[in-house]
Amino acid sequence: MVEPVPEELVRSLEATARAIRQDVIRMTFAAGSGHPGGSLSVTDVLTALVFHTMRLDPARVDWPERDRLVLSKGHAAPALYAALARRGFLPVEELGTLRRLGSRLQGHVDRNKLPAIEASTGCLGQGIGMAVGMALEARLSAQSHRVFAILGDGECQAGPTWEALMAGGHYRLSNLVAILDRNGYETDGSTEAIMGIEPIADKFRAFRYRTIEIDGHDFRQILEALSTAATGYDGPTAIVARTVKGKGVSFMEGKHTWHGKAPSKEEAERALAELGAAPGSLVP
Repeated sequence: MVEPVPEELVRSLEATARAIRQDVIRMTFAAGSGHPGGSLSVTDVLTALVFHTMRLDPARVDWPERDRLVLSKGHAAPALYAALARRGFLPVEELGTLRRLGSRLQGHVDRNKLPAIEASTGCLGQGIGMAVGMALEARLSAQSHRVFAILGDGECQAGPTWEALMAGGHYRLSNLVAILDRNGYETDGSTEAIMGIEPIADKFRAFRYRTIEIDGHDFRQILEALSTAATGYDGPTAIVARTVKGKGVSFMEGKHTWHGKAPSKEEAERALAELGAAPGSLVP
């Protein structure tokens, strides 16, 4: 049975998520490029993982018993960098170097640049395969850590995604949790207009995943789903998180045009105001 989520934990995570969303706006504005829409949609899921569910230690980045996180939708790098920074894995001040020449914070996550990154991703459809491999290796070597993979809904149009998911189900990888950031949009428009993926939850179930559908912005639902994923089941778990592209910024919400476009100074200041940032705090 999953325990009720304490109110104070929800409030703490909500505050952290707001700070991360502010970071995303500052980072993409400073870089003049990046992917704010999908970073904002996945922020709450990342916050729950990095600040509550996952077994991590910023003082030991390569701790063998740490849980692994693969951001298969690697373009949402700003949200992951911000979460890791606020968890203590890198200086918050470094967030301002996003996409700069020589920066550890590449436009898509790169494990060769930043030790806290488990897998280099960005070629959509590849991250989940690496996560399945990590989960299988952990089981074969009798390790207790878990592997969490965050997928974008656009990459569920790619064949390698389903080949990897099929392997996860076939090998009954109970240490694997696949989380879909189902915000409904990709670069050129809605996923359903471009190449529909629904009924996506039924597809995960057909691939032998215990499948949970949630509101990806409700921390109670997120934490309860993640807790359920840790309970006994002979196979992997899939969490379909229904989210909003550009969540938290009114003029970005539900707009595919914000998939890969940085805000102007005026737009960034407006976004930060909506996210509760102090006036004059645009510079990361």
